[in-house]
Amino acid sequence: MTNRAFAHRSLRHQSAFHDFRVQPERALREIHGDATPTQDRITDTCGEGAVLPIDRDRFPILSTMSTDKQPEHTPLMKQFFAAKAEHPDVLLLFRMGDFYELFYDDARRAAKLLDITLTQRGQSAGQPIPMAGVPVHAYEGYLARLVALGESVAICEQIGDPATSKGLVERKVVRIVTPGTVTDEALLQDRRDTLLMAVARGRDGYGLAWADLAGGRMMAAQLRDGDALEAELARLDPAELLIADEDGWPDYVTQRGGVRKRAPWLFDVDSGRRKLIDFFNVHDLGAYGIEDAPHAIAAAGALLGYVEETQKQRLPHLTSIAVESGDDAIAMNAATRRHLELDTRIDGDTRHTLLGVLDSTISPMGGRLLRRWLHRPLRNHDIVRGRQHAVTTLLASGQLDDLRETFRGLGDLERILTRIALRSARPRDLSTLRDGLALTPRIAALLDTLDSPRLQTLANELGQHDDIARLLTLAVVAQPPLLARDGGVIAEGYDAELDELRMLSTHADQFLIDLEQRERAATGIATLKVGYNRVHGYYIELGKAQAEKAPVHYTRRQTLTNAERYITEELKSFEDKVLSARERALAREKLLYDGLLDALNVDLEPLKHCAAALSELDVLACFGDRADALDWRAPELVAAPQLQIERGRHPVVEAVRDDPFTPNDLDLSPERRMLVITGPNMGGKSTYMRQIALIVLLANIGSFVPATSARIGPVDRILTRIGAGDDLAKGQSTFMVEMSETSYILHHATEQSLVLMDEIGRGTSTYDGLALAEACARHLAETNRSYTLFATHYFELTALAQPGSGIANVHLDAVEHVDKNGGDTLVFMHAVKDGPANRSFGLQVAALAGLPKSVVRDARARLAELEQHGRDETSAQAPMTAAALDNPQQFGLFMPQSAALDALAGIDPDELTPKQALEALYRLKTLG
Repeated sequence: MTNRAFAHRSLRHQSAFHDFRVQPERALREIHGDATPTQDRITDTCGEGAVLPIDRDRFPILSTMSTDKQPEHTPLMKQFFAAKAEHPDVLLLFRMGDFYELFYDDARRAAKLLDITLTQRGQSAGQPIPMAGVPVHAYEGYLARLVALGESVAICEQIGDPATSKGLVERKVVRIVTPGTVTDEALLQDRRDTLLMAVARGRDGYGLAWADLAGGRMMAAQLRDGDALEAELARLDPAELLIADEDGWPDYVTQRGGVRKRAPWLFDVDSGRRKLIDFFNVHDLGAYGIEDAPHAIAAAGALLGYVEETQKQRLPHLTSIAVESGDDAIAMNAATRRHLELDTRIDGDTRHTLLGVLDSTISPMGGRLLRRWLHRPLRNHDIVRGRQHAVTTLLASGQLDDLRETFRGLGDLERILTRIALRSARPRDLSTLRDGLALTPRIAALLDTLDSPRLQTLANELGQHDDIARLLTLAVVAQPPLLARDGGVIAEGYDAELDELRMLSTHADQFLIDLEQRERAATGIATLKVGYNRVHGYYIELGKAQAEKAPVHYTRRQTLTNAERYITEELKSFEDKVLSARERALAREKLLYDGLLDALNVDLEPLKHCAAALSELDVLACFGDRADALDWRAPELVAAPQLQIERGRHPVVEAVRDDPFTPNDLDLSPERRMLVITGPNMGGKSTYMRQIALIVLLANIGSFVPATSARIGPVDRILTRIGAGDDLAKGQSTFMVEMSETSYILHHATEQSLVLMDEIGRGTSTYDGLALAEACARHLAETNRSYTLFATHYFELTALAQPGSGIANVHLDAVEHVDKNGGDTLVFMHAVKDGPANRSFGLQVAALAGLPKSVVRDARARLAELEQHGRDETSAQAPMTAAALDNPQQFGLFMPQSAALDALAGIDPDELTPKQALEALYRLKTLG
């Protein structure tokens, strides 16, 4: 280990291991140790007489050891193994001075994940030690990469002071960083919540509990069934999921990333209740509304136990738990969220999504709140109207731009307050909080004149924080350094003792100059000098010839060949002060900094309310900005069942198109509940359906909508079946995925649900698909009675639009004309019109897609043959349907196979003589 990377690392980072720098002999002993016999169990150096088993599978080096002759591990490796035995399933960052080291399998794994050098330095138990390390000052970047890869990391710190410790420096694990428990700024996404979730299950449903540790929120919910659980997992998308280590979990749980299995007894209801009562320091849980949700209590208890286990400290910023009810929000399952592309497209893009268009919030905390609102539109019209009225008021007041400009001075106060509570806040967090609080009086003044109940409520929740802002202004420098340990955080004038210590350390040269001048005058020795060296400290130097003139209060410190060096009481006192001034100044500054954190924690709850109010104001101002910039209008939320939209537009498609977007209307009511939508491919059917869903969603979060006007009645669910795709991991074909999503809709849609169905039945044979599509449409219209947009290429379904059925036909049209080169050109009109389409334009779309002309030509010829054959069979056999009579070219394609069935349907067996029945049978045989 003598060639350990101390030398080259000190060249790269201008510092080596702190242990090695302070006491190199001891550091080398920690790495190498002495060769002595070992046993299968090692002594735990942190606890006298305790022993810990070593996992030979995890550390293969031990498998080759002779229990009689092999030398034992070094003291440092014993310390490492003791810590690793407590945390076998996570990577262990082991602090050694200025580096965090990983050993053995941890080192091998981290070297691959982080692309850092794997070395073998020194020996322990007679074998080289595989190790890899990262500098302490840069470890957050490496930690962020590990967490992003789903790894959990235990931080093992030096607890003892290397400068004063005798023997091995004490170390212990102070925190376990997991994907769901990160709170450090460098490890978090600014505009997305990082959630830890626990799921408990019972015979009658599931319980959920989730926490945003970085934001200081904890929530819970009781769910009826697995469908609700799957929907909530899709909505919340936790970074880490805790479940009981037992069989029977559905695939959508176990196949998620970040799943961590825990002992089943940790999900016990009674222990969960005790954990909650103890954590929140209350007599019972009545105030939180969770008493009647036993599964949620069990999940919350398991979650809190995990948080305490990993964070190893109190969590004062988690002050309550709120219970969400599924009846409060418009339900959307995982497929619906995926089809509507609320915040992420299927290809992973986040810009061309509804959130990408809508999010003009200025602060990160406002962006996170907007995302939460977007994924949980509300059914409570009173709350939504309050938001909507606030947006209307901001737009009418002329204060919107001033308010948004003020927000530019805000930082992420929500997460800063969490770091203050956890005592991990950095100096720039305090300056950001100071500057943000200084803006709240101006924001309150802007809101004071506005006549909006919600805005006035938010203005009151901002609170008065003048004392805290003043304290931070006096205590923290205007531009603090990145880290408190570097000093220079506390402002001059805040603490007299700190000012004196700083003056001593920064004005030492002037004191020495002044002392030298005084001593020359007092002794009459013009050559007297005051100096300093690192070995002997400060001194007064006289030449040999002048030494006999040294005053009696001079004490000899060092004799040189040509000079004598002395010390005085004054100089000794100054030396003591100066040499320790910087260390004392840093210690004093740390004490003052901790005092600031203590003071801020006293007012933590009001500050959290202030941050929450600022977040909501940012979102409401964002709604106003989008309405003004994109020409969106306020929707009308009504109690009567209806969905009426005039000149609605798709917000995302309109934003990315260079050409003007063609707006369209919608009129659904109890008498007109389903629209059968026909038209060509690429005509805009899916766009039209999606825009209706997005307009309804926007209306129910309080935003204005892209329409001239909109009247939105109660909606309890948005359910979609759009697009095609298989799921190979589950062994499901495209058609099976389609049928699974359709099944979910048919089982869950109600009279207040908005249902979007696109091309049902296309994944199977023509008649299977047609039969399924018609049966599904009838079920939705007659049984579910949902608001339904049913897009299809089966023109037979247009026959469903009969008087009193609640079904109407609409279509998106296209126009075919001859271009200047003599070729056919198809122009999509994108306008929704009443009635069924008269053509599908499949061949024209194929030509636009670039199919070879010969292929399109052959297809046209074959289509003509099929249509003619269908017309011939139709004229000779059973009567056609009304829809087929309206459009014989389209329906001729289906007649060769359906003529026999149509003929059979026209036969009344009771009216036939035996001879007629036999003739009918022969005729059917010729048709089949």
